[in-house]
Amino acid sequence: MIHSNRRLPAEWENYEAVIIGWPHADSDWAYMLETVQHTVVEIIETLVADEMTVVLVAPDPAEPKSMLEHIDQRYLKLCKIDTNDTWARDYGVITCIADDNSPVLCDFKFNGWGLKFAADKDNLITLNMIENGYMAGNRENHLGFVLEGGSIESDGKGTILTTSECLLSPNRNGNLSRDEIERYLKSALGAERVMWLDYGYLAGDDTDSHVDTLARLVSDDTIVYVKCDDTADEHYEQLSQMEKQLTELRRSDGMPYNLVGLPMPHPIFDNDGQRLPATYANFLIASRSVLLPVYGQPQNDELARLIMQSLFPDRIVRCIDCTSLIQQHGSLHCMTMQVPRGVIVNSNN
Repeated sequence: MIHSNRRLPAEWENYEAVIIGWPHADSDWAYMLETVQHTVVEIIETLVADEMTVVLVAPDPAEPKSMLEHIDQRYLKLCKIDTNDTWARDYGVITCIADDNSPVLCDFKFNGWGLKFAADKDNLITLNMIENGYMAGNRENHLGFVLEGGSIESDGKGTILTTSECLLSPNRNGNLSRDEIERYLKSALGAERVMWLDYGYLAGDDTDSHVDTLARLVSDDTIVYVKCDDTADEHYEQLSQMEKQLTELRRSDGMPYNLVGLPMPHPIFDNDGQRLPATYANFLIASRSVLLPVYGQPQNDELARLIMQSLFPDRIVRCIDCTSLIQQHGSLHCMTMQVPRGVIVNSNN
């Protein structure tokens, strides 16, 4: 049954705050901690400059506090919460809006991207934030269903975009069929329809093809996506098939979507020679800006910026160098989770 009394807002709608997980010494960032912390500080600085509240989750808030004394403290809320890792997009609360404009805090299960990594602390973050008085709202327990924020896109009007590679992963909800998963998404998120992408991947991706690395809704009629023109690239076949499938998708009014391709960054490798899943699609839409991940590739970075600026003429596209984040197989959108007004307690905003 669809909850017609709610909807999942689009990211381009106004929201109040952004949840970020702080990289710490007991996480996989230990070997490059200072470098990645400086990247996260830059993300926070950029959001605060936009007068966005940043809700920073950290086992020891004293550490980030000392590095953030220079920013406007009205827009910083520190939360003492134990974490396994930093990817707030995937363990952070997914917030729907009820018809009376009250927030519905959907607490889904996070199991480390299909049991790949430890998630015992991250899976409890939403509940701990509520119990510790950092968040308020009607919490719904969906801990029997695995869902990561990076695996879904919403247009705010009842359409959800996702990938079959991720949501049909046997280590997530393997006891459910595609139809059953779709019905659950519609019920929990108040959606009217689910659009599935069956193609597309990035080498080195741990998420099983999260949609926020591949294709993003940027308005109710436009999708921006990763495009591969190099026939010698290992991604060419899959991304070409994804592109074809995108042309076949239809809006709720039956019209095709406007499709805008983003360039692929030149290959980036880790110290072991493994290709990393760098993508310009992993951007965050903020209230007055778009935070775009870039990778120290002037030509590609600038092309991606120009494309995004054309899509968001009323916002400033701000580039954040994410070559550090990509070392742990994620990027800017993966680091952040937006929450609407009325969720964060004493946000001073």
